[in-house]
Amino acid sequence: MTAIVFLLVALAGGLGAAARFALDYVVTGATTRRAPIGTIVINVSGSLLLGFVIGLGSDAMLNEAWLAVLGSGFLGGYTTFSTASYETVRLVQQRRLAVAGINAFGTLILATFAAAAGLAFASLV
Repeated sequence: MTAIVFLLVALAGGLGAAARFALDYVVTGATTRRAPIGTIVINVSGSLLLGFVIGLGSDAMLNEAWLAVLGSGFLGGYTTFSTASYETVRLVQQRRLAVAGINAFGTLILATFAAAAGLAFASLV
């Protein structure tokens, strides 16, 4: 990895984290539920976008540098597995077991299908 690609990955990671913060703020403010809807939206949309980016890369429409910048950088900063895990544990501690299960397994299932949809969409481009 060249120094410029390294810097672009770092910059893109910061931009992805800022986008995550902004979207979570908007989604959380627009809902009255006490479930972590913002984090779910972020991780599912990030999985969709990563599937699309990887699909473009596998079709040689994106080179390795752009895959690193967009996939590892921006989408790595945008998505948040650790927050999803923390929120699930917090829900368990609050004894909201059904919501915790839906959060954990629902996010996993939705994110997996979203990634597959992103891959499929990239093959159409």
